[in-house]
Amino acid sequence: MQKESNHPLLDAEVEIILGHVEEADIPRDLPVRRWLYAWMLDPHVAGNHQREVDRWIGVLIVANLFALLFEHVPIIYEPNKAWFTVFDAFSVLVFTLEYLFRLYLAPEEEELKNKPFARLRHALAPLSVFDLLAIVPFYLQAFVAVDLRILRFLRLLRILKLFRVLVPAWHGFAQLNRGRSLRQKVHALMFESPYSGEMHHLIDSFIAMWVVISVAAVILESVASVHYALNMEFLILDTVAVLVFSMELTMRLYSCVEEPRFQNAALGRLKYGKSMSALVDMLAVLPYFLEPFLNHLLDLRFLRVFRLIRLLKLTRYTGATTTLTKVIAREWGVVSAAAFIMILMVIMMASLGYLFEHDMQPDKFENIPQAIYWAVVTLASVGYGDISPVTPAGRAMTIVMALMGIGIFAIPAALLSSAFSDQLQKEREALKGNIYRMIATGNMDPDAVQQIRNEAKRLHLTAEELGALIEKAHAERESKEDLSNLALHEIARNPHQVIEYYKQQLGQLRQLGLLSDLAQFEAIARKEDHLTATDIAVWNAIQRRTPTDPPRR
Repeated sequence: MQKESNHPLLDAEVEIILGHVEEADIPRDLPVRRWLYAWMLDPHVAGNHQREVDRWIGVLIVANLFALLFEHVPIIYEPNKAWFTVFDAFSVLVFTLEYLFRLYLAPEEEELKNKPFARLRHALAPLSVFDLLAIVPFYLQAFVAVDLRILRFLRLLRILKLFRVLVPAWHGFAQLNRGRSLRQKVHALMFESPYSGEMHHLIDSFIAMWVVISVAAVILESVASVHYALNMEFLILDTVAVLVFSMELTMRLYSCVEEPRFQNAALGRLKYGKSMSALVDMLAVLPYFLEPFLNHLLDLRFLRVFRLIRLLKLTRYTGATTTLTKVIAREWGVVSAAAFIMILMVIMMASLGYLFEHDMQPDKFENIPQAIYWAVVTLASVGYGDISPVTPAGRAMTIVMALMGIGIFAIPAALLSSAFSDQLQKEREALKGNIYRMIATGNMDPDAVQQIRNEAKRLHLTAEELGALIEKAHAERESKEDLSNLALHEIARNPHQVIEYYKQQLGQLRQLGLLSDLAQFEAIARKEDHLTATDIAVWNAIQRRTPTDPPRR
């Protein structure tokens, strides 16, 4: 729960930028059925548990699909048959409770409220029929002799329950994109924008799931026993994964021109195709298409290992790699200098190791390139022990190398760690500047809010941290509005501040005129020649007096 601040505008701004309310405001004196519906199933109540319910039901549906897949693999199913049965019973129990719970709360649904036979209407709705089909086969086998193969096929109907998540998301997406072109809709699906809605996040989750599945399949495929048992399954998984990734790449290339930096039909797509994320997407599917065409010319089995590049697709969903790239680019001069010293030390130590140890161990220190392996292992303080010096000079040099390696190899790590922390601080300061400008203008523009929301998500800011940044921006804005705390040269930088400062000084001079004896002021100023005639004329103009006005006391 978010800690409430003393600034009501601050709480509202946090909610606007984060795009959600931390806790639903549901009265406790509601009837039980309405209270349960508001907390658990009402999609119109912000901050309730409706999304969590749908999310966990979706996870359970996907897990059931994998269970059905592995049931066809005897090497996995037979030793764990009891666990598969328990998981199936647990899934049916959860789906049954969900079906009954929705049926009980049906009269509270907006479409069925105050209508006769609300529960019957709910039971006959397509989504409810899908829910029923997901559990019927389990109970059917208790009364009817059903062939196991048919039962497994009927259990595939559980995938239809995903429509309960997909249909509302699609309706929301259609509402947001009403009247927009096909390319703009595809862009909203593939690139986050104010028009994306929940559908964009579902597609991202779907692609991320297939990345994990395909990478796990590549890893398990290297185990001979698993590959033998699941050869066909691995082939099907890889084909489906390539189709998913190819479709994603095609849709991104088609719609990328909607991005301001990739405008222009040809050059924009070419520019996007040269970006790191697009290159990763291409490399994720390239091995699959190269193997059939070039396998008669080259042994391309090594390309299968490059399917692990698909793991890099997950970097699209985290800002850590972007920050790290900026850090390396910024500190490249220092990092390259440290790398040069490391390379120099490795070559020198490898050469000395070859000089001292070659005669005693010609098989291990056969040449300098082979000694480089030993030098790197020693300088990095790893010390595998497969190659070790036996001569006194070689051992003495190894001691020196080990001590030097602690400092030499620690330099780049320390530099990158410090620079990474500094870069995060700079990005948070930049975010604070954006928030300050938004607060200063008082205009919560949807594009600006979306940009700040994305940046806050990339920096992994919580509601409390974002609230602290907004509060700090408020404080700085208020301090800057108080021009009395600023030096004259700081005020002079901004014409608006100069005008405001001038108005403040005029107001104070008028107050002095109201509180002081103007006749005595003018007499002393003229008699003792403190002010010139021009100064006195300016004073009278500020006080809105003419030379013929009577003295004011």
